[in-house]
Amino acid sequence: MKIAVGCDHRGLMAATALLGHLRPDGHEVELHGDTGGRSCDYPDSAWIVCQGVSCGHVERGILLCGTGIGMCIAANKIPGIRAALAPDELSARLSRSHNDANVLCLSADLIGQALVKRIVEEWLRTPFEGGRHQRRLDKISMIERGVNPAELSDGMIDLAPGS
Repeated sequence: MKIAVGCDHRGLMAATALLGHLRPDGHEVELHGDTGGRSCDYPDSAWIVCQGVSCGHVERGILLCGTGIGMCIAANKIPGIRAALAPDELSARLSRSHNDANVLCLSADLIGQALVKRIVEEWLRTPFEGGRHQRRLDKISMIERGVNPAELSDGMIDLAPGS
């Protein structure tokens, strides 16, 4: 899989370690962000990674900063990006299976490198389930276009079991 990894200065060590984990598994990985260790702004690398994902240059993106929160906020401003902050394997799995997340945001400061690797592995191997979840992604796309998603389903929320 072709993956773009982006980081700021606080995510640099974790990103570098992650590259060493992904490349031996056969992934084609590119690193974006300040690789000199100097202070830098996370929106810069979030933009580069997410542009690569949204235009199809790479299949997925992974962003690392101190908490992962700033990266996630910046990433989700870009149309077509579904970025998820995942502090554990279950969050990573659900972000893919239910939300078809194409960008994973991680904290370099709050979780250890071993957990980062497990989260990324889970996220990369989990497929999107489709079905009822596709309807919800369609509504997210409507929001990106400035359209009220309730127009897709007469404004009623379906509370039936399994919805």
